[in-house]
Amino acid sequence: MSTPSNSFRQLFMLDPSIHFLNHGSFGACPIPVFTEYQNWQKKLENQPVKFLARDFAMYDQVTRLHLSEYLHSASSNLSFIQNATQGVNIIARSLKLQSNDEILSTDHEYGACEYAWEFACQQTGAHYIKHKIPLPAKSEQELFDQFWQGVSARTKVIYLSHITSPTALCFPLKTICAKARNLGILTVVDGAHAPGQIPLDLDDLSPDFYVGNCHKWMLGPKGAGFLYARPEVQEMIQPLVVSWGYHASTDSTTGSQFLDFLQWTGTRDPSAVFSIPAAIKFMQDYDWPTVQSQCHALLTQAIDQICDLTQLESLYPFGSNLYHQMGVAPLPKWVDLDDLKSKLYSEFKVEVPLIEWNNRKLVRISIQAYNTQEDCDALLQGRSYLLSSQ
Repeated sequence: MSTPSNSFRQLFMLDPSIHFLNHGSFGACPIPVFTEYQNWQKKLENQPVKFLARDFAMYDQVTRLHLSEYLHSASSNLSFIQNATQGVNIIARSLKLQSNDEILSTDHEYGACEYAWEFACQQTGAHYIKHKIPLPAKSEQELFDQFWQGVSARTKVIYLSHITSPTALCFPLKTICAKARNLGILTVVDGAHAPGQIPLDLDDLSPDFYVGNCHKWMLGPKGAGFLYARPEVQEMIQPLVVSWGYHASTDSTTGSQFLDFLQWTGTRDPSAVFSIPAAIKFMQDYDWPTVQSQCHALLTQAIDQICDLTQLESLYPFGSNLYHQMGVAPLPKWVDLDDLKSKLYSEFKVEVPLIEWNNRKLVRISIQAYNTQEDCDALLQGRSYLLSSQ
C-alpha cells in the first residue's frame, strides 16, 4: 500500500494553515496511531486494576516484541522509557564513573543530555569532553578520523548522537562502536532522531547502550521511548526511580533485573508505549523506505536552494548519507534569528527552527511524509524576502 507523499497531510492533525517544517522537535502523530492511543487510554480507564495490576506485563511484553522486530534485537534487550533524555539520565547515573574518567562526546550534542552528564561528572569527578567536529563534513571516514582524535587513555565512555539535534549530522556509529569495543570503551548512543528516519539494526550496530524516541520519526504518541542495553552490560543499569521492581528478584515477571528495574516505576499511563505497534504498522502500510527517500530528495533540493540564495556552502555533500530527513542550511551572520523566526511564522506561516551553533546561524529543516514542495517554497519565499531587504 502506498500513496503519493502530498496526500499524507490528511492523515495528520497538523494545522493546515501552517507550513510545518519542524517535525524534528516533537514529532507529529498520524490520526490512525492517535486513535489507537486513545483506545488504549479508554481501555485503561474502563478497568484500571485489571489493566495495570493483571494485564500490564503481557501488554508490555507484546509491545517489546513488536519493537524488537523493528529494531532487530531481542526483546529482552529493550525497556520502555518516556524519552531519550530520560534514557541518557538512567545510563549516566548508573555507570560507576571514577575521578578523571573521561566521557568523550562532540560539540554537536543535545543540551539537556549534556546536562545529565555534567551532573554525573559533578558527583563523580569524571570529565565530559566536547570534542570539536568541524563543518562542512565531507565523508563518514573523515568524521570517524576527526572524532577518534579525541580518544585518550582516560576515555571510559563514548557518548554520541546517532543523528545530532543542532546539525542533523549522522555519525558513522558502527565503526566507532566496533573500535571502542576492542579497546574496552563503553558506547552510549542518543538515538532521539534515528528510529523511523533511518533503518536501524541494533544488533549490527552493536552499541553498549542506545536510547531512542518513538514519538519523533517513528510517529508514535508523546511519551514513548526505549532503552537498549547489550546483555553483557545490562547489570550496570540502576533504577532512576526505585519501585517494586527493585525486589523483583523474588517475584520477577520478566526474569531480568534490567527489565524489572525499569518496567514499573509507579502508576502511569502506558498508552503511548502500547501504541508503538500501530506506529510501526502505519509505516509498513505506507512503504516507509520510499517515503524516506522522497523526503531526503525534497530536503536536498531545499538546502540547495537556500545555499544558492545565500551563496553559502552546504554543510554536507548533497544527497549524501551524512543527513537524511532532517538537515541544516547556513544563514548569513548578519541575520537576526529571533526577528527572522517571528516574521517567517507571522508573515509566511512557516514553522521552522533557527539555531545558533558554534557561531554559525542555521535553519534546521525537517521533511516528513506530510511535507510538500509548497512548504519548501514558503520557506524560500520568506528567506528571499528577508535577505533582499538586508
